[in-house]
Amino acid sequence: MHFDPLRERHGLAYDPFKSCTVPRPIGWLSTVSQEGVHNLAPYSQWQNLSFDPPMVMFAANRTPDGRRKDTVVNAETTGFFVWNMATFELREAVNSSAQAVAPEVDEFLEAGVTKAPCVEVPGARVAESPVHFECRYLSTQSLEGESPVGTVDVVFGRVVRIHIRDDVIGADGKLDILKIRPIARMGYYDYTVVDNIFEMRIPNASAAELAGLEGRGD
Repeated sequence: MHFDPLRERHGLAYDPFKSCTVPRPIGWLSTVSQEGVHNLAPYSQWQNLSFDPPMVMFAANRTPDGRRKDTVVNAETTGFFVWNMATFELREAVNSSAQAVAPEVDEFLEAGVTKAPCVEVPGARVAESPVHFECRYLSTQSLEGESPVGTVDVVFGRVVRIHIRDDVIGADGKLDILKIRPIARMGYYDYTVVDNIFEMRIPNASAAELAGLEGRGD
């Protein structure tokens, strides 16, 4: 099958676009408002962009009435946001924090998770999460959609502090992903969990190329 997503119906019960780019890392983001209210929400349009320096982005679709998400507003007004790794153990809290609530609601309390202090960033981290990025806000690119909810704010940030719980670092110096069990979005109501890993190395790669992939120095 093939179709123009704006002009033609795909004929399926569910929009296939929603489940083609998978699995998608979850940007479980915490911010704080200028009034001091803590916000926590998951975004499935999240990605790292570069490593030198480490930079990230997330995309937040607007509400059906066209309002920008609290995460975007807080990041812009305070200049910071925090990424918390979403894990299988924390899946219910992640899902709970996806609810649309009023800006004055403390979403850490709603999700039943604990606040941990940050070093560089105002606001808090999810204490139960094993990995966090404290991020300094860089800019927002707003892309107009065909509907209010189709309009998206793409937010860019620079990672200024990384927190990793010691017990999820293996003896080989790598993150123990099988122990962490991160979750990812599959589209619709579906998620997946990382519980299987296999390795592939680029054929004929140079030592310098492999060092770059591994994040090793000279």
